[in-house]
Amino acid sequence: MPNMKEFKHTNATSIADAAAQLAANKQSAVIAGGTDLLGVIKSDILPDFPQTVINLKTIPNMDYIKEESGVLKIGALARVSDVAANATVKSGYPLLSTAASRVSSTILRSMGTMGGNLCQRVRCWYYRFPNEMGGRIFCFRKGGQLCFAVPGDNRFHSILAGQVCFAPFPSDTAVAISALNGKIITNKKPAGISIDDFYIVLGNVLAQDEIVTEIQIPKPAATVKQYFYKQAYRRAIDWALVSVAAAIDVQGGTVASSRITLGAVAPVPYRATGAENAIKGKAISDAVATAAGNAAVADAFPLNANPPRSPGNAYKVQIAKTLVKRAILA
Repeated sequence: MPNMKEFKHTNATSIADAAAQLAANKQSAVIAGGTDLLGVIKSDILPDFPQTVINLKTIPNMDYIKEESGVLKIGALARVSDVAANATVKSGYPLLSTAASRVSSTILRSMGTMGGNLCQRVRCWYYRFPNEMGGRIFCFRKGGQLCFAVPGDNRFHSILAGQVCFAPFPSDTAVAISALNGKIITNKKPAGISIDDFYIVLGNVLAQDEIVTEIQIPKPAATVKQYFYKQAYRRAIDWALVSVAAAIDVQGGTVASSRITLGAVAPVPYRATGAENAIKGKAISDAVATAAGNAAVADAFPLNANPPRSPGNAYKVQIAKTLVKRAILA
């Protein structure tokens, strides 16, 4: 068992204090629940690990869950388990409640925060390969020249929007927030960033001294039906093979608008705009839902099988089609 690398630990008194510490030391990182960062440091997967870890849990009043003026506001330090169990979230935003309840295990949900869940690193086994097992792997995401999943074992990797990195997006709650048209508030952007613009292929748009402070989600209309489903090998404590979150507004028997987002099929939460366009203005039927499922993955490019290392990931295409169809028919 490797020893934990040494680092300096500080307790932030405010967001401004934490941001100032981040700005002063580029080899620093923030910690809240620690369910991701401590594993990253312990396995020594990065060429430059944090020299200073700044504790955000000492900042008061950042774990709220409240609804104000038709907007759900969640502090970045709210625990995932509290979001899953919150009565306001369950009644008005059941899509998010369900997604939060499917994150990892009971213990990790009670430790992990919403800000951390949104900003966690990818679970790709090449990216996460421990240094003590023969040396860390310098994939494209870590400054290398290759996504090792392309010629390697890619059975769980992306089928859409991969470009230079095919690591699948890991956060269940982000997929739900995307379908609910949420935005991310930071210390540098108090007006917020649309969650659709928050993620890029190699991570997110946060600056070194930028910290997520709040998540905001407009309350869906009563006519909006919400759905979340996560396909995984094990129902408990497993990462998604494919997930789907859908918020579909049906008025007068036809679809007025919709937001359908897929998880674990791309390095970012993937808005299935093809599926959204396929159902807009139509009455929901089996045929319409089937067409939407096909449209959701029309641009898919599965990675090739590389026997005996990998059977490939083409199976994800059919799962994504099926989950989109289920979401529309739910």
